Amino acid sequence: MLMGLFDRSIKVSDSSVLDGRVDWHCHILPGVDDGFKKLDDSLAALLRYEQVGFKEVWLTPHIMEDIPNRTSALKERFVELGLAYKGQLRLHLASENMMDALFEQRLEDGDLLPLKDKRLLVETSYFNPPYGMDDILKRIKSKGFFPLLAHPERYMYMNNKRYEELKGMDIEFQLNITALIGAYGPEVKSKAEHLLQAGMYEYSGTDLHRLSSLEHLLDAHLKKKLIKLIP
Repeated sequence: MLMGLFDRSIKVSDSSVLDGRVDWHCHILPGVDDGFKKLDDSLAALLRYEQVGFKEVWLTPHIMEDIPNRTSALKERFVELGLAYKGQLRLHLASENMMDALFEQRLEDGDLLPLKDKRLLVETSYFNPPYGMDDILKRIKSKGFFPLLAHPERYMYMNNKRYEELKGMDIEFQLNITALIGAYGPEVKSKAEHLLQAGMYEYSGTDLHRLSSLEHLLDAHLKKKLIKLIP
């Protein structure tokens, strides 16, 4: 009976999990990567964010060898979105950086778009780490930035030992909230729950690429005990 109490879940839209929340990772900036394509769709997403309680949003388009967005072009697109958006959300521009050769060059040049307090959102392939990953993370720190690893639950090559090693290097983790509702499959869901309950996440985000994904999240149920742990 007690287990049943602890395992109770609630519909996300009926909870307060999104009230006052900062989305630290999304792809709402239109026409720059594999996320939102049209300005009107981005504006619709931001309106929906307001309706469900978000207060602040970091737009984090991809920068990688396959999507070599220029910092100046992203800033221009961000200004365009800001001029068109008439709502109350606080919008900020950063980027999600694949740790590849392009990233290493831009790190060397100082051509980066960090999050608040010089946190740099970084990612790897889902299947393999970049060569010399730990050295890359150290170089990020040597340049005065703080690595924030996007959605570590999604990296198939990582296990508990690796997560512990990264935390031992003072690497911060960002949770994709949608991982908790099984958006990436049961294995990723299980890893996300484990990392969350172990207190390994410092930040969270939606990683939103489509408005339908937000609606799916709102319609889903989450365990109350997990909701309380989402940073």
